[in-house]
Amino acid sequence: RSQFVEDARAHELKTAIAHLKRALLVMHSPIDEVVGIDNATQIFVAAKHPKSFVSLDNADHLLSKKRDAIYAADVIAAWAGRYISGEEKDTSQPRHVHAPVHVEETGRSKYQQLAIAGNHELFADEPVSVGGADTGPSPYDFLSIALGACTSMTLRMYADHKGYDLGKVSVDISHAKVHAKDCADCGEGAKGRIDRFERTIKVEGDVPAEIRDRLIAIANKCPVHKTLLHSSVIATRLED
Repeated sequence: RSQFVEDARAHELKTAIAHLKRALLVMHSPIDEVVGIDNATQIFVAAKHPKSFVSLDNADHLLSKKRDAIYAADVIAAWAGRYISGEEKDTSQPRHVHAPVHVEETGRSKYQQLAIAGNHELFADEPVSVGGADTGPSPYDFLSIALGACTSMTLRMYADHKGYDLGKVSVDISHAKVHAKDCADCGEGAKGRIDRFERTIKVEGDVPAEIRDRLIAIANKCPVHKTLLHSSVIATRLED
């Protein structure tokens, strides 16, 4: 480390960084006791665009915690991808509505998955409590995200069609597996353990009471809501 410091002192770092002609990603932890925030800031300010600064909250200088190291690696991989390839992805053409979503293991942690949906790449994982690295939402989190996003979009489409000013729409979703006998609002015929989603919708606009009541009915018409309520068919095959 001392040799690195001496080499750094022997060069005009600000000038070198300013003429780097490369994309630069600066990552720094607020609790780093080896390199101060002032140094990281000077590097970032000296650099020309494209550049980014990422704060590694609660991480030490050497990223000694596995979770911090995995997070930093994922950020670097995602950020650098567009510059290493030399070409940006062509997002001008929308993907076909029936294009399959691809999911594969990354090998970086026990359960981490890379999900590719059209032009979008997302990570899925499990919480640390069940052996995951918590680098992304869990599968059930994604299911809740789908319901929440679909609900908000459906309400926005309805409001635009009717000319209602809903203001900002937000949706909170919680999921749990419960016994049907303990679920007062699960309907007749439910047996055993079932999945229960609790959805809370907030609209920030000044909406009349009669319209607010209608919004719940519209939310229940969200396509993902209908998919979750009704039986689906999943056809599975093992590729040769």
